[in-house]
Amino acid sequence: MEIFPVIDLSKLNGEERKPTMEVIHDACENWGFFELVNHGISHDLLDAVERLTKEHYRKCMEQRFKEMVASKGLEAVQSEIDDLDWESTFYLRHLPESNMVEIPDLEEDYRKTMKVFALELEKLAEQLLDLLCENLGLEKGYLKKAFCGSKGLTFGTKISNYPPCPKPDLIKGLRAHTDAGGIILLFQDDKVSGLQLLKDGQWIDVPPMKHSIVINLGDQLEVITNGKYKSVLHRVLAQTDGTRMSIASFYNPGSDAVICPAPELVEKEEKESQVYPKFVFEDYMKLYAGLKFQAKEPRFEAMKAVESTVNMGPIATA
Repeated sequence: MEIFPVIDLSKLNGEERKPTMEVIHDACENWGFFELVNHGISHDLLDAVERLTKEHYRKCMEQRFKEMVASKGLEAVQSEIDDLDWESTFYLRHLPESNMVEIPDLEEDYRKTMKVFALELEKLAEQLLDLLCENLGLEKGYLKKAFCGSKGLTFGTKISNYPPCPKPDLIKGLRAHTDAGGIILLFQDDKVSGLQLLKDGQWIDVPPMKHSIVINLGDQLEVITNGKYKSVLHRVLAQTDGTRMSIASFYNPGSDAVICPAPELVEKEEKESQVYPKFVFEDYMKLYAGLKFQAKEPRFEAMKAVESTVNMGPIATA
């Protein structure tokens, strides 16, 4: 059985840099996922984020979720539910403008802690994108520049809790999907599992580890890398015991960013029959909203049709 890639980021600073970069490259090519330890975000901050997130769920969201379950009769379902996820969520937007002051019921300590956490994640995302550039032979900063629209990039956090589920065989915590955006940084519960990815036709558990950050690649990185790196189907299984915390932060292109394969990664013979389309990120997101839980390939094909009707200039990378 293959071992899920866990990467010690501190090894980039010493003699083990080369093999560590090779593990990152392999994870991006063959897994679409990897897990980071010694990533530079303090354990005290992570502990505070976890404590405050779980407190907020118990105080503000748990009862609402129970009422939703009762209203839909979900505890008594007899057949598989394929249009609903067993999760309680809310969203924080950080860039281009924060919406944290607009979120009701967030205590000030929680707001401040999440603001600091978002800044740390943003730095980590940019570091990782430059590591990917290095492995791909792209100039430093290329991926960040490719993500930037006229207002910069977009960055936000989905905070989820997956409560105990009486029918985990009939209801998914989160149905299988690939992520639409750029690079995703996940701080997950280290006690309650459930996240799985699809590899070689098999569902593989993403191991819960204390103070780790799980990384996965979105559809936009697959397009920009011309398929060298892939976004991967993943899902969350509901559990009968324990509430699983999941804090997923999405470092995505700006809404008007033009996304296409990096010219350096397109083979000469491919130029006439390019596999991946060129499109505006916001257009892709509009399509994704209705097709999230379907295969990504038809989404790419649909964007090719849009591309043929739109004349877009080259990406500015300087």
